Amino acid sequence: MGAPARRRWPRLRIRGGAWSVWLVGLFVFLAVFGPTIVPYDPVATNTRVRLEAPSWAHLFGTDDVGRDVFSRVIAATRLDLMIALGAVLLSLGIGTALGAAAGWAGGWTDRIVSRTIDTIMGFPLFVLAVGIAAGMGNSVWSVVIATSVVNLPLYARTTRSEVNRRRTSGYVQAARLSGIGSFTIVARHILPNVTPILAVQASLNIGWAILNAAGLSFLGLGIRPPTPEWGILVSDGAEFLFSGEWWMFVFPGAMLVLAVLAFGGFGDWLRDRLDPKRA
Repeated sequence: MGAPARRRWPRLRIRGGAWSVWLVGLFVFLAVFGPTIVPYDPVATNTRVRLEAPSWAHLFGTDDVGRDVFSRVIAATRLDLMIALGAVLLSLGIGTALGAAAGWAGGWTDRIVSRTIDTIMGFPLFVLAVGIAAGMGNSVWSVVIATSVVNLPLYARTTRSEVNRRRTSGYVQAARLSGIGSFTIVARHILPNVTPILAVQASLNIGWAILNAAGLSFLGLGIRPPTPEWGILVSDGAEFLFSGEWWMFVFPGAMLVLAVLAFGGFGDWLRDRLDPKRA
């Protein structure tokens, strides 16, 4: 690690936004190791302890069939982060490719891509996600695909704009005169300059993807019970909210909110770090 990197690294601990970095690290740790360190089997039922309030034995209480809510909330972290990351990476890859092709080629390619993106954006995004998930059925892939489709315009429009703006730059013209092909110019000379912008958008988008996946599951269009997933846990807990079993709703809901805030703050932190004016 060079001297400039060593000078910047301590700011991770003292500058604003560092809280989100540590929270994201915590969520990643829970996603990797959570299912193996929870005190109970997340799907095992025990009717003798059903609907017990939070205690030392069950930190977040138990649900209506005696499953430990704490274990289910922690175990759900892996699935929710996998869905969010999968959806963001899929939409990032496809959106970047479409946007780069439209921005570089122009003409009919630009018109077709732009009209497709405009069509997607013509629908309320969550309603479109609900329609896609309902048509594909209850599965992890249906949630991933539905979330990636509604995120597609974000990356396609950004990449198209940046590529279109840079294709007449001096270094691009020099690459053309050197005989370098269009694909190589876009992949090796233009997209690396767009990557920081897309990285910030992707990090901000993960929080929305988590919320979207939980919303689909809350409506019964996502993951099938008894698989632990934050949206399912909130949906199950909502049925008991007014009968006094508040812990079934509050703890998974709080975890969901915390994850969205953490990735949103991480995106802001990453944007500040990648901003050359703040370097």
